[in-house]
Amino acid sequence: MPGSWPRSWHEALPPPRQRCRGFGRRGHRRRHPDRSGALPWMKGQTRLTFARVGVIDPLSLADYRAHGGLQGLTRARSMTRAEIVAEVTDSGLRGRGGAGFPTGIKWKTVSDAPGDRKYIVCNADEGDSATFADRMLMEGDPFCLIEGMAIAGLACGAAKGFVYIRSEYPIAIRVMESAIRIARTAGVLDAGFDIEVRVGAGAYVCGEETSLLNSLEGRRGVVRAKPPLPALEGFMGKPTVVNNVISLASVPVILAKGAAFYKDFGHGRSRGTVPLQIAGNVRYGGLYETAFGLTLGQIVDDIAGGTASGRPVKAVQVGGPLGAYHPRADFDTPFGYEDFAGQGGLIGHAGLTVFDDSADMLAQARFAMEFCAIESCGKCTPCRIGAVRGVETIDRIAKGDAAAIPLLTDLCSTMKSGSLCALGGFTPYPVLSALTHFPEDFTPVREAAE
Repeated sequence: MPGSWPRSWHEALPPPRQRCRGFGRRGHRRRHPDRSGALPWMKGQTRLTFARVGVIDPLSLADYRAHGGLQGLTRARSMTRAEIVAEVTDSGLRGRGGAGFPTGIKWKTVSDAPGDRKYIVCNADEGDSATFADRMLMEGDPFCLIEGMAIAGLACGAAKGFVYIRSEYPIAIRVMESAIRIARTAGVLDAGFDIEVRVGAGAYVCGEETSLLNSLEGRRGVVRAKPPLPALEGFMGKPTVVNNVISLASVPVILAKGAAFYKDFGHGRSRGTVPLQIAGNVRYGGLYETAFGLTLGQIVDDIAGGTASGRPVKAVQVGGPLGAYHPRADFDTPFGYEDFAGQGGLIGHAGLTVFDDSADMLAQARFAMEFCAIESCGKCTPCRIGAVRGVETIDRIAKGDAAAIPLLTDLCSTMKSGSLCALGGFTPYPVLSALTHFPEDFTPVREAAE
């Protein structure tokens, strides 16, 4: 993309050599002190969910225990279902997959729902470009996710869990399958609650919870109309919790240290920490876990170090390919759910892509519509047809047809209000924000200058 640079961490890491997982030639454990805190990139972070990533051997349950693992599950096993749900609710934890729905409320709905068969589904179909937190957690600390799912199973009365992982993450799939086998052998997972890995087939729309459930059942990955909600009629028609990887992996520290500890971090109604995934045209990119509340300017200028090209920042897309573009005028906005909603945006999966002043925002708006047209499941007309018409309309604007701009605005309004899911409903965010903040890129003068 013009104005933004690709980064290698968009793709899965190469497989490590077998003996490099913390073992010597003869299988003896190597004990290395954790010096990560001395690194400038790490010093300013508040690592709660990712505290062990890069520190422990991912497939050593002994390492996991030695670094505080399983304390939350041990405590949860001494609590009632209602007490576990209350602890998660009081912590203020909200869905880290993009919607920001309170996790405790979802769990309570499933816990209170009638029925003897309930399920916990982990949405690990991380399809947004420039996001990689789920992959890092599964590859670097898989037992944390397993522990979080086991706690969710206790809270909701579920005996079965699924981790739905995108097929493009082969290492994460292998690590999770190995970790689950180890957890079974150690008794962390048993007949009371077990987990199975399922692999997605690559459709972006399967990141939407109802489409994911259809895929999990062996059906075509298309969106379901709501109601009923998955919390009442989900997998195989049974009450189902569908949570993101980071949401579930945040639960162990909440149960281990208490809701008050976790809630002490954050800003407004956005409590706890968030793994910022910084990419694009930046000097320093990667995953940076911090408490909610840093401003967008602090993230881009101080943490990311500005643009790698040295040119001025033109826009920052927050929330993946369906997120809004924010100009420097928005840099005082605190990183929180309500704060970004107030600016006509969303934080999504907390991915940020930075663009310098050479970026063409009309081209970026076209990319959003084209992406939606390609990835649409085809079930609803506003998304299926609207995205195709959106590409055509933007092409008209690019040729100097200024009269097509109101048509594009109306089309976006229809997609937002009429689409069944967030794919069609959120695609207008990057389009309208580009049109609002960078109108000069949508005028006939632009083509004359070229």
